[in-house]
Amino acid sequence: MKITTSLAVFVLLACPGLSHAQTFPSKPLHIIVPSVAGSSPDVRARQIAAKLAESLGQPVIVDNRPGGNGLIGAQQAVKSPPDGYTMFLALINNAIGDAANPNPCCRLNFELVPVTRFTMTPLVMVAHPSVPAATLKEFVALAKARPDALTYASSGSGSINQLLGEWIKSESGIRVLEVPYKSVGAEVPDLLSGQVAAGFIVPNTVGGPIKAGKLRALAVSGPQRLAILPEVPTLAEAGLPGVEAIVWNGIFVPAGTPQPLIRTLHREIVRAFDAPEIREQVAATGSYIAGDSPEEFASFVRAEVAKWGKVIRDAGIKVQ
Repeated sequence: MKITTSLAVFVLLACPGLSHAQTFPSKPLHIIVPSVAGSSPDVRARQIAAKLAESLGQPVIVDNRPGGNGLIGAQQAVKSPPDGYTMFLALINNAIGDAANPNPCCRLNFELVPVTRFTMTPLVMVAHPSVPAATLKEFVALAKARPDALTYASSGSGSINQLLGEWIKSESGIRVLEVPYKSVGAEVPDLLSGQVAAGFIVPNTVGGPIKAGKLRALAVSGPQRLAILPEVPTLAEAGLPGVEAIVWNGIFVPAGTPQPLIRTLHREIVRAFDAPEIREQVAATGSYIAGDSPEEFASFVRAEVAKWGKVIRDAGIKVQ
């Protein structure tokens, strides 16, 4: 009996994460979201927060920390104790920041370590109906005939839609002026009014205007067509092979969080993803769920940082 007890004590001392995991969680958890309340990432976080609260038996609080293209939220997450109680919903903008101007305070896969990827969402390239172009090829031809006459909307320096817009310009050899906005979705009213010619928007935001004829869809930025917009070709089908941009998000925790706690969070978060109503809600917005392992997510992030770093260099994009 003494030998068994001594062995148990030795294991707990050697692996302190095990003792934490046995009582985890014993207080409310937080998900830091680097965007405003009501935004798409915020909605995603609240979807899984409710499910996690049910399975873990503790409240899961969504803490909105917008700004700095995700950097402010990441900084707050890194300052939190690595005890499993603070999660960070990282966005693709965090990976772009790591590719363009890596901040040693809070890099993905370093100061923040992955738990699992959540949703993947292609962008839709849309144009106002007043633009005389029904396809991407026609848009490119129009832009070549009228250099600097057309505009596209972005969410500012380092945003995914800025990088996609500049990548398309670089690949097709056109000159189109960027019109930056201060936040995601802020450009939609100007797109609908025709103040800006084109943009790259998530499908759930522009699906209604497209079907109502208020915007024209030219292409989607993923590897496949969208089930909710089956008639819209991919960028590759429209004449730009290799150009892809997927908006993604996923859960990270501060480096040093014990592996048993990461495994617990991974298990429960993926279980939340698998709820039929969550999958249906995600699919209805033109997105899909990844739900990969921490190791797979880490590899995906490395590939994204490398990809966007190359795009930034090759296209000569200046990210502030």
